[in-house]
Parts: sequence; structure tokens; C-alpha cells
Amino acid sequence: MNRDELKAKAAELPRHPGVYIMKCPDDNAIYVGKAKSLRARVGSYFGRAAHDDKTVALLAEVDDFDYIETESEVEAFILENRMIKDIQPKYNINLKSGTGYPCLEITWGEDYPQAVVARERSSKKSKYYGPFIDSQGLRGALRILQRIFRFRSCTREIRDADPKRRFSRPCLNYHIGRCTGPCAARVSKRDYRDQMKRLSLFVSGKTGDLIASLEERMAAASARLDYEKAAECRDEIEALRSLQKKGDLSDGIEPAAPIIDPEQGVRKLAEALGIESELRMIEGVDIANLGPEDKVGSVVTFTDGTPERGGYRRFRIKTVSGADDYASMREVLTRRYGRLKREGAAMPDVLLVDGGAGQLSVAREVMESLELSEDGPVIAALAKKEEVVRTLEHPEGLGLSRRSTALRLLQFIRDEAHRFAQHYHHILRRKRVLQEDDR
Repeated sequence: MNRDELKAKAAELPRHPGVYIMKCPDDNAIYVGKAKSLRARVGSYFGRAAHDDKTVALLAEVDDFDYIETESEVEAFILENRMIKDIQPKYNINLKSGTGYPCLEITWGEDYPQAVVARERSSKKSKYYGPFIDSQGLRGALRILQRIFRFRSCTREIRDADPKRRFSRPCLNYHIGRCTGPCAARVSKRDYRDQMKRLSLFVSGKTGDLIASLEERMAAASARLDYEKAAECRDEIEALRSLQKKGDLSDGIEPAAPIIDPEQGVRKLAEALGIESELRMIEGVDIANLGPEDKVGSVVTFTDGTPERGGYRRFRIKTVSGADDYASMREVLTRRYGRLKREGAAMPDVLLVDGGAGQLSVAREVMESLELSEDGPVIAALAKKEEVVRTLEHPEGLGLSRRSTALRLLQFIRDEAHRFAQHYHHILRRKRVLQEDDR
């Protein structure tokens, strides 16, 4: 086919996720790629936009293309890497050996296996999938799949025979439904490993078999009147079938990388705040207000000193007119912690608000109005430029040095909340501009 024919064929492709296969005149596959929208991605090859040298060389050999539609971008991502490994197309040559590229490792040698990104196939007891050329895409896929299969993301050693697990406090992922809580003995070894077997089926491309198996389990659970187990199977089936709606690898912004040792930062922060119990969860709150419209707030969650993307929340300010940061902060705090209280969900150990004495006072008032002064989080405020950490017990500041790892951890959380709020603000502003352009 000539370029115009290829362009016309691409225009007929579905606007769905999938994998496309570029072919040379002898019908051999020379390149495999994934797409969020097959029509847009494949069509971009045959438009007028300039291409890099590799793409120019590829297009000089392309005579036709084929495609496989998938239910989600995640499935397209996994299928692309499996096809590259099997077919070994000429222009995907970097993945032939797999050297230097990440794999998905399921650590079956542990009582409660992890699903991690690995660079080397170093354990005979683990099962490896890949290699994957896009490490960020792989991490994004794991975050999405964790919502469905609820596997643990912590790296701690968890032994089934450890009786002390019954007294452990589960992490945030358990409370937000992204982990079944093996660290705190909230799931049996057998049930947890069944979860991981279902994950293995999915990443092996056997989604149909997995759904059929879940339907059988659901029917069996209903027959023995185990409605809780049947509901779990039902929810997992629905999540798999609706993966297209939430399988976007670029779903929101990803947390920045920590700049300190998180464990040391948490330990020093607990000492500075006088927290004698275990400090696990910290939440940071910020307001983005760059104009009279589209005021937004953000909440970011950190567990054990590291960002927990599943706990991030965004709020569009509904009740405040004008640039009133205090009122906006009051609305976000009331909505966030009022809901956690109503649902009986886990409260953070520390609440950090972006600002100074004024924001600290607002946070105190909200906690008092919600009757969380006694059982709620320790409240701290950290303003930009002066970088002084204020608490209710130390309104003039804790006196932390600029090199303190406790201060640097709070700065990281404060900046992450600001970044996340700004991201949401820009999304709303862009939507508003597009709507104005359509009028």
C-alpha cells in the first residue's frame, strides 16, 4: 500500500486501546506498538508531522499493518510486550534479549508474594513476566492492577507463622481497599495466594479464563450462602470488565521521588512532634488559587514516609467566593475529615497544612468542630520561604534546623500537595478554556 492508502486504512481504525503491527511487503511483522487510541496512534505515522530517524526508516519499509483491539490500555501494554518477545520484530530489537529492561516479578518464594518491578531474574522461586520496554508504564499498570487484585506493595517480610501479625496495624492500602492486609493477618495465606494466581492469569493474557473462574467461584459461594465471598467475586469481575474506564496508564500525575531516607525522616519527625506511638500515616493539604475561578484543594497521603498515590484526593471548592484561602482550607478539611469520621476510616497520625499560623488555626477549628481534637491527628503547618514548622503546642515553631530530615520530609509532603493541587487547577482551567472556545 502507498502512504495515502495506509492513511485511509488508519482512519477506519477504532478509537479504542490495542496493539498495532507494522508489516513489510513480505507480510513479516517489523514493529509492534501499543496505543491508547488505535486510530490516533496509527494515523500519526501517516500524517504530515515530522518523525525521528528510526520512524522514518520504519515507514520506508511499511507496506501494511494489522491490529488487535483490547479492553484497556493496561491490557494493550501487556500484550505488546508479550508479542515483542514472541515475534521479535526488527524495529523492537532492543527487547530480544531482555537485558537491561524490567520484568514483572511475582515472588512465589514468600508466604505472601509481592508483585514488583525487577531488573534481573535472580530467584528460581519467582515467576517473571516481560521484559517490558517501558518501566514507567509497567509501574503504572501495577498501580491499576492493585486496585483489582489488592496485592501488597510493602516490602516487609511477612511470615504466616508469625503470631504477632494479629496485633499489627494495617497500612493505608488496606483501609482504602487496595490490599487485603496480610501484614495484620486480615487475609489467610491461601486466599492471598489465590489473589496472586488471578493476577498471574491476567498478566499471562488469560482474562477470559480468569473471569470464567471468578463466575464459577461466585456461583459456588452463593450456593453455600457465603454472600460476602460472592460479592467479592462479583466486584472483581466488574472491575476487570470496566478496566477500560480506569486503565489509563497516565491516570493523574505520579508522586515525585523521595529526596531523603523516608524511615529516618519519619523517626525524626515523631521525635520532633513528641509522638510516642508508631507514626505511619501523614496527610498534606494545599489550596491552589491562581484567580477568581477554579479554586481547588488537594490532599496527599504518605505511608511510612513515602507517597501513597491511591490516597491522593482532589477537591473543587464549592462554597467560597473570591480568593479566601482560609475559607477554602476550612471547606477542604471539613469535607475530607468529616467523611473519614462518618465512614469510620483510618485517620492520619499527622495532618500538615500549607501555610502559617492562620492555616494552623483553621485546622484546629475544623478538628474541634468535628470533635476530633482528642483522637484526631497531630496538626502542623509549614509555610513556604520561612520554612518554620508550627504546631498547636509550639505555635512559634519547633526550631528544626534546615538540614533536619524531619523538616525535609514535611517540605516534601507540602510540595507534593502543592504540585497535586496545581495539576488539578490546570486541568479545570484547560477545560474551561476549551468550553469557552466551543461557544
